[in-house]
Amino acid sequence: MKRILTTTLTCLTLAAAPAFAADTRLELPLQELLDSPEAKAAGLDGSVRFYLAGQKTPAVVSRFGEDVTNKKTNGVGKSDAESCRWVALSALKALQEGAKDRGANAVIDIVSYFKKNEYRSATNYECHAGGIMSGVAFKATYAKVK
Repeated sequence: MKRILTTTLTCLTLAAAPAFAADTRLELPLQELLDSPEAKAAGLDGSVRFYLAGQKTPAVVSRFGEDVTNKKTNGVGKSDAESCRWVALSALKALQEGAKDRGANAVIDIVSYFKKNEYRSATNYECHAGGIMSGVAFKATYAKVK
């Protein structure tokens, strides 16, 4: 009986390992996400504008410091892209709230910051999707722009 239980547990562990170990890196367009109906439904109200690092911004009047967001979401039952969009909206919502708290009207120089590794793009953000969880991390600067 002990041998059967050990063999069964070993098989289950090996079968489950790929589901837990999956880590798909996606690069997705930020502007497409910001323009989506889901962005408005998530509470992005347009009062704060978002600019990726390398993206042209209006003139910066003042800066209010940097911040980092690190959000995760359940990826079960969702496509990688769907869970990535969902978690990115959560991260952007946190940045919007931080901007409002500081009197900023923009979040600029946004870089993806997954596991403290910067990914810079003027068009895309980075997301990591696994078998169970998806995650997005952003590092950005709060600013007042013209």
